[in-house]
Amino acid sequence: MSAYQRETTFLREVIAYDDTAERHRLEETITQAQRDECCVRCAVWLMVLVIALAVTGLGYCAVFLEDFPGNNSQLVVRLLFALALGALISLLVYVGFWVVYRRELDRRQEECRRLVALLLESRLGKPRTRPIPVVVKDQESLCGGPVNAGTEACVVP
Repeated sequence: MSAYQRETTFLREVIAYDDTAERHRLEETITQAQRDECCVRCAVWLMVLVIALAVTGLGYCAVFLEDFPGNNSQLVVRLLFALALGALISLLVYVGFWVVYRRELDRRQEECRRLVALLLESRLGKPRTRPIPVVVKDQESLCGGPVNAGTEACVVP
């Protein structure tokens, strides 16, 4: 299981504590987006396999057939070439769909994070804000006055 899948699973488990219509809708859309992405991922691997088989067939023809470009098996070579080209075009389309579905799943995860934040806020209250730490650029601003150069100690007037 990838880190991405673990995060999605964790977020789904956390929002299960909320029993609203928004949570149910979000859960359904996440499930559908995961199904779609899995389906497209399988199609991508299938096209990679078809391309590999077609290229292997073309390689077989090139190595083992005598007079390769001009012999009687041009029909087979053209079919293998057309199969590889069609699978390559399909692969590009499926990769595009895969990117689209992954972005959709990313959006749903962001909605899930927002819902988790609202759920925690409703159960635990608003989070306390921490003061922003001050970055000291030089010793003089820390002391509020001049600094003794040898000891780096503040000079008290």
